[in-house]
Amino acid sequence: MSMPFYVAPEQIMKDRADYARKGIARGRALVAVRYIDGIALVAENPSNTLRKISEIYDRIAFAGVGKYNEFDQLRVAGVRAADLKGFQYSRDDVDARSLANNYAQILGQIFTHEMKPMEVEILVAEVGHDGSDDQLFHILYDGTVMDEKRYSVLGGDAEAISARMDDHHADDQSMSGAILSATSALSGPDRTLTAADLEVAVLSRRNGRRCFQRLSDTDVAAALAG
Repeated sequence: MSMPFYVAPEQIMKDRADYARKGIARGRALVAVRYIDGIALVAENPSNTLRKISEIYDRIAFAGVGKYNEFDQLRVAGVRAADLKGFQYSRDDVDARSLANNYAQILGQIFTHEMKPMEVEILVAEVGHDGSDDQLFHILYDGTVMDEKRYSVLGGDAEAISARMDDHHADDQSMSGAILSATSALSGPDRTLTAADLEVAVLSRRNGRRCFQRLSDTDVAAALAG
């Protein structure tokens, strides 16, 4: 009887992490940035039908990069979990932190126990009643959760985009300023991204109970022009 081939556990985890990172890096990046009245989410996405950014609940948005069918499964699971909790208890009990923890458990379980990890990074964003309550939770392919303060960058070339965000971001900027700074960080010095290349949505405290709003190409073009 032949002995099974042995691979050290740390090597298995490293190979899975490398596989997931390579898959995520092939996709286009996404930036979420806080502004004075809420949170702007800007993704490089020329598609008119496949969405990287979506509404989860009244004050909560979801964004994903990587393999579309995988992060869309997570989006649907988040909508169902939020709806169920809001129905059983109260709409005010649905929050980004608990959703982020649920996503972390799902991704961590798959990364540890399945043959192939999910090739995704996701973001759960919640706009508070004032700026101090805004939350950005960046969840990696292995279930690691990062609580971001000013902005969050997901996807390929994240380090370079984050460095450019440091140069462009201001804490008291308007919605147009946030969209412009995120677009400048995504495009870099060698490219120019237009409204048609972007998917943009905001969580705005001014929108009433349902804070999520998807911006049209006309609105995005106006923000970039300003």
